[in-house]
Amino acid sequence: MMKIEAIIRPTKIHEVKDALDEAGFESVTVTDVKGRGKQKGVMQQWRGRKYCVDLLPKIKMEMVVNDHDVDKVVDIITGTAATGSIGDGKIFIYPIAKIVRIRTGETDGDAL
Repeated sequence: MMKIEAIIRPTKIHEVKDALDEAGFESVTVTDVKGRGKQKGVMQQWRGRKYCVDLLPKIKMEMVVNDHDVDKVVDIITGTAATGSIGDGKIFIYPIAKIVRIRTGETDGDAL
């Protein structure tokens, strides 16, 4: 089992979530986050003064999937969230050692 963490643009969340739902990946945790990448934010102008906004709003999507589903989920996220512009986001993939469903005590694949 693998945990997929995707940092995406807030404007893409519904599109990505809907595409994942259609493919049968309903379970997801979504968090509003702020961050920056190599571009270190963006320059804004307000009342004639320029200033740098270096922590931009993003969405973090987290989900755990079976090993054989990782590439499919990554393809769905990248295909749906990409705009081709700086700031589209990143995907991180981690191995999961164990899962326990609190309500039933089911573990690992049964707990998904």
